[in-house]
Amino acid sequence: MKNTRKRYASSFKAKVVIEAIKGQKTLTQIASEHSIHPNQIAKWKKEFIQDSHLIFQKRSNKKDQKLIEELYKQIGQLTMELDWLKKKLKT
Repeated sequence: MKNTRKRYASSFKAKVVIEAIKGQKTLTQIASEHSIHPNQIAKWKKEFIQDSHLIFQKRSNKKDQKLIEELYKQIGQLTMELDWLKKKLKT
C-alpha cells in the first residue's frame, strides 16, 4: 500500500498554531480535534514563532515589487515613445 503524505493548507496550519499559542487547550487536545500528531503541531508552532517576523516583511515586499514593475513598465513605454518621436522629428 502506498503511503502518501498529507499536505495541509497554510490557513489550516495557522489556525492550529494560533490555537496552540493561545494555550487554552493542550497540544494533545488540539491534535485529537484535528487528527494531527502533537509533534507536528509543536513543529508548526516553532516554525511559526521563528518566522513570524517575515509576515510583515512579505507584505511590504509584494507592494514594493508591484510598484517597481509598474514603474519599469512606464519607463519602457516612455522610452519607446521618445524614440518614436525622435525618429519622426528627423524625417
